[in-house]
Amino acid sequence: MRFVIVIEKADGNHSAYMPDLPGCVATGDTVEDVEREIRDAIRFHIEGLREDGLPVPPPTSIAEYSTAKGMSS
Repeated sequence: MRFVIVIEKADGNHSAYMPDLPGCVATGDTVEDVEREIRDAIRFHIEGLREDGLPVPPPTSIAEYSTAKGMSS
């Protein structure tokens, strides 16, 4: 399964969440830190769902980059 991970820069750190796994979040000082933390959070979240006998929701989100017309990148 491939899930979309959204990483955002915050004040002094980075945060990550997954639109398809509500409640699965992580933070880290750097992008690399938060990527590592969110992967651990995904494993933990999915294990918890399975232990509770709940289904793992299928990935449905799609990520694309877009540039607004008239704006420089």
